[in-house]
Amino acid sequence: MDLTALLERFGEPTVLGMGGLLIGVLFGFFAQRSRFCLRAAVIEFWRGQSGEKLAVWLLAFSAAVVGVQWLTLVGALDASGSRQLAARGSISGALIGGTLFGVGMVMTRGCASRLLVLSANGNLRALLSGLVFAVAAQASLSGAVAPLRTALWGWWTVDAGAARDVLALVGMDHRGGLVVGLVWMAAALYFSMRSTHSVWKWLGGLGTGLAVAAGWWFTYAVSTATFEIVPVQGLTFSGPSAEWLMRVLVQSTTAVGFDFGLLPGVFLGSLMGALLGRDWKIEGFKDGYSMGRYTMGAVLMGFGSMLAGGCAVGAGMSGGAVFALTAWLALIGMWGGAGLADRLLDRVAPTNGPLKAHSAPAP
Repeated sequence: MDLTALLERFGEPTVLGMGGLLIGVLFGFFAQRSRFCLRAAVIEFWRGQSGEKLAVWLLAFSAAVVGVQWLTLVGALDASGSRQLAARGSISGALIGGTLFGVGMVMTRGCASRLLVLSANGNLRALLSGLVFAVAAQASLSGAVAPLRTALWGWWTVDAGAARDVLALVGMDHRGGLVVGLVWMAAALYFSMRSTHSVWKWLGGLGTGLAVAAGWWFTYAVSTATFEIVPVQGLTFSGPSAEWLMRVLVQSTTAVGFDFGLLPGVFLGSLMGALLGRDWKIEGFKDGYSMGRYTMGAVLMGFGSMLAGGCAVGAGMSGGAVFALTAWLALIGMWGGAGLADRLLDRVAPTNGPLKAHSAPAP
């Protein structure tokens, strides 16, 4: 692919938007077929089940880490200029925001990317939650609750550069990062062997993670092939959700870029996967309690993602793959917050015997 020729013919916005669309289709398709979901993986982990949901998430996460670190080692990627590493970060924002996001994704039974995937499958609960998530994200970015987000973000900050790079902090290079990714992949394969799932779970998990790595590679490739300033970035869903909300509501002046094509691409890819697997069906709320729970969860996710610097994919996978300190802290917060919310909301303590989980509807 002659990227320079494409840029000269169509321009940076079109090329970036089409790249986001294509990579989004791949992510949406693989995520739908594998049932990729951080919330489900966290619940399995905290309940000591170690089943296929945890295996799929580990496959996706490790594939993203291995892909990004390998691309960096061969000179096809340099993420040092990305916002996760080159801008000042917030430890308080990562921990608090990640925890709130984790609580919210248990309440909505899916993270931001999972809600988008499920919306394309006919799930009206996910569609409404996704819309509320986008509103809350925009309100946190520049709306009514932006001052609160800014205040929490400023409690404990960290300098840009090496101070935000986990590999630099522990004295490792990208070879060490690749080894860490391979160790995670070995753990994923171990859990995969213990659970029974189809080839689609394997391919889908790996494909989902490699789509994250592809996002990093593509935006970097475009940035090096043009004289225009193009941000090097991975996949994320909080910022693009807020951006698309404003494009729908008002005449937006935001330039078309990678994020512009990402969300439609994920929706289209998930729809293709649902039709292929005959999973498409209309689903809605069963009662008022469920609707209130999903709505509150979406608000927590929207605010938490903007405070943490990204969602479960944006901070957890894209940021984690480049070993950004705040991304790993946000991911820890998500796992902790989700585990706490699951224990408080979806488990009951019977009069005798161990804790048992409520039978909750599938997301």
